[in-house]
Amino acid sequence: MSLFAIGDTHLSFSCEKPMDIFKGWNNYTERLRSNWSRVVGEDDTVVIAGDVSWAMTLTDAKKDFEFINSLTGNKLLLKGNHDYWWGTLGKMNAFVKDNGFHSIKFIHNNAYLVGETAVCGTRGWFYDDAAPDEKILQREAGRLKASITAAKKTGGAPIVFLHYPPVNELVACKEIFNILKDEDIKYCYFGHLHGFVSPLNARFNYDGIQFELISADYLNFCPKLIK
Repeated sequence: MSLFAIGDTHLSFSCEKPMDIFKGWNNYTERLRSNWSRVVGEDDTVVIAGDVSWAMTLTDAKKDFEFINSLTGNKLLLKGNHDYWWGTLGKMNAFVKDNGFHSIKFIHNNAYLVGETAVCGTRGWFYDDAAPDEKILQREAGRLKASITAAKKTGGAPIVFLHYPPVNELVACKEIFNILKDEDIKYCYFGHLHGFVSPLNARFNYDGIQFELISADYLNFCPKLIK
C-alpha cells in the first residue's frame, strides 16, 4: 500500500479546454494513463492536488471523473483555483456515489489514513498575492487547520497537500505557513506552478518544513511516490 501524488491534471474530456496547446502537454492524458498504470497498484492511493478538471459543474465533469475512476488505485481529490465544479462535500459525495465512482474521495475539512500516513490539506493561498481576499484566505487557513486536526485524530503522521504553494525559498504566506509550523508539519506538497520552475522553488526546506512541487507537467505526467 503506497501513497502517490500529482497535481494539475487539467482534464477536459467534457469541454473545449485543450492543454496540449501548451509546450510539453502533448498527448498528456495518454501519457498520464500510461505512467499511472505503470507505477500505481490497485491497493495504492493517489492524491490529486487540485485543478483536476476544467468543467464548470459536477454534471459537466462526469467524463473527467470517469477517466479518473478508471485509473488504478484510490484517489483523494483537493480543490484547485480552476475547479469551479467543486461544491459541498455532501453534493460531491452524492455525485461519485450515484455515478459509481467508488475509487474517488475528497479532502475537504477532513483527512484520510493511508497506511501510517494521515493525508490532509486544502486549496491554500499563493505566497505572492500582495492583496489577498482576506475572507477567502482566512477560510482556507481554517480549512487547513481543520484538516490537520482530523489527520491527527487518525493516529497517522500528517502530510499536507495544498494546491497553491504557500512559500518559495524566500517568502511565505504567513497565514498558511504559520499553521504548518504550529502543527509541526514536516512535509508539504503543492501544485499550481507550470512551465519552467526554478529548483529553488520546486524542492526546498523552509524553516524546517520540506516543500515539493507535484504539478503534472513538472512530474512529466507520472504520479510521484510519497510514502
